[in-house]
Amino acid sequence: MTDPSPGPFTVAALRRAFLEGHEPPPAPAIARLKSYRWFVVGTVCIGAFIGQVDASLTQMLLPRLERDFDARLSTVSWIAVAYLLAMASCMPIFGRLADMIGRKLLYTCGFLIFIFGSALCGFATDLTWLVVFRVIQGAGAALITANSIAIVVLATRPEERGRALGLQSAAQAIGLGAGPAVGGLVLDTLGWHWAFWINVPFGLMGAVMGWMVIPQSKKMAEGEGFDWHGALLIAPALTAVIAVLNEGHAWGPTSPAFIVCVLLAVLFLWLFMRAERRAASPLLDLNLLAQKPFLIGNLANFLSYACLFGVFFLIPFVLVRVYQESELAAGLRLSILPVMLGLLAPVGGALSDRFGARAPTTAGMVVCMAALALLHVFLDGSAADMTMVMVALALFGVGQGLFVSPNSSAVMGLAPPQLTGEAGSVLNVMRFLGISAGIASASTVLALSLGMMRGTQGSTVDAPPAMLIAASRDVIVLLICLAAGAALLSLVRPGNPVRADHVFVPE
Repeated sequence: MTDPSPGPFTVAALRRAFLEGHEPPPAPAIARLKSYRWFVVGTVCIGAFIGQVDASLTQMLLPRLERDFDARLSTVSWIAVAYLLAMASCMPIFGRLADMIGRKLLYTCGFLIFIFGSALCGFATDLTWLVVFRVIQGAGAALITANSIAIVVLATRPEERGRALGLQSAAQAIGLGAGPAVGGLVLDTLGWHWAFWINVPFGLMGAVMGWMVIPQSKKMAEGEGFDWHGALLIAPALTAVIAVLNEGHAWGPTSPAFIVCVLLAVLFLWLFMRAERRAASPLLDLNLLAQKPFLIGNLANFLSYACLFGVFFLIPFVLVRVYQESELAAGLRLSILPVMLGLLAPVGGALSDRFGARAPTTAGMVVCMAALALLHVFLDGSAADMTMVMVALALFGVGQGLFVSPNSSAVMGLAPPQLTGEAGSVLNVMRFLGISAGIASASTVLALSLGMMRGTQGSTVDAPPAMLIAASRDVIVLLICLAAGAALLSLVRPGNPVRADHVFVPE
């Protein structure tokens, strides 16, 4: 039963939370509502919205930061990658800690850290400090995101899960859609520093709503330990992998830095997997990945987000450098992609509830491939073909919308109730690793292509439009391959019915 403690905003409740780590119950007036579970879903959607606003908004900053700081592409891309890498590294840790301490407490603290990191980013004076502050911001975002899927799954009935995850995907898509437009507007009027400061009011709203609405957590049984070995190894392992992807072209395959980084990546990944197999309470239960449908769904998840954020990385550079558009105009054009994703995400969730995940996820990735093929043809710098570029971006959003929520629902439906948190952590880690890999690989291909054509270190600043278009088409070919891989995995995924044991019972 719920602890009969005072409401969440009383002095006693706040004192117990800060001194004893005790989670207060939700506000009684909200908890008594028949639609309470949808209030929980809506509250989680605030965090989903904020995280994606920041992720997509940052993509609009990269061309400006490349010029203002006179930095090469691989260096500038760390502004986006550091945030995502911090999220991917911290989410399994925070997901496990949330099982021990409580999801509500850490979820709310995440907003406070996110606000702090956002404010520091706005005060950064160079790229190095901006990357450091983005890591702090990413750690706060990881606290928000770590158990978001688990909260949604446990708060809704089995037959509603696809719809609920579709709403969460829609909130993410709205954030993705707002990010480029907001980023472009801020860059055109206030400067890049304000792109981070605008997170503060949204973060405060999320903290208040989470404290008031999220239910108290069911904590794990006494005696469950924390996997400190895995927690210490996961960040260097993932950092080494992403550093190879992001900086490998700049270092060169025979450079000492590249060789050392590859060796460190292999070593830390091996040590992490070894620690997880030996741990009594592993950070990530690798037995989940032994289930073929779970593994296939997560690999498809990785490839789809790599493809999505490869597009988000590429298009602002082309629109600003080749089409000579303002950041605001470029952001508004790019927004059509996530708007269509948001409109189709609930449709994809409803289709998966009725027909299963295989058909909508496969169809979604095939649509993405067709959209990228259109981009390859019509992204040529000609104003006359801009309409077809917009059609291609909208079609790409449709494909992603059909894919995202059915795939998440299918993956989470395979996890037993006691591993819901771990399954959500794996899904989120693969998603943010996919985003990081997509940005890093798109940056690498773009820089390599420009470098080969110009005979210099790849940079989009002052690059001739024809060369930038040719290099962009090389990136699009890479993205088509990623979408094809996700489509193939979706097609061969075994059927996995929705589990009936994921039922939320109010305490």
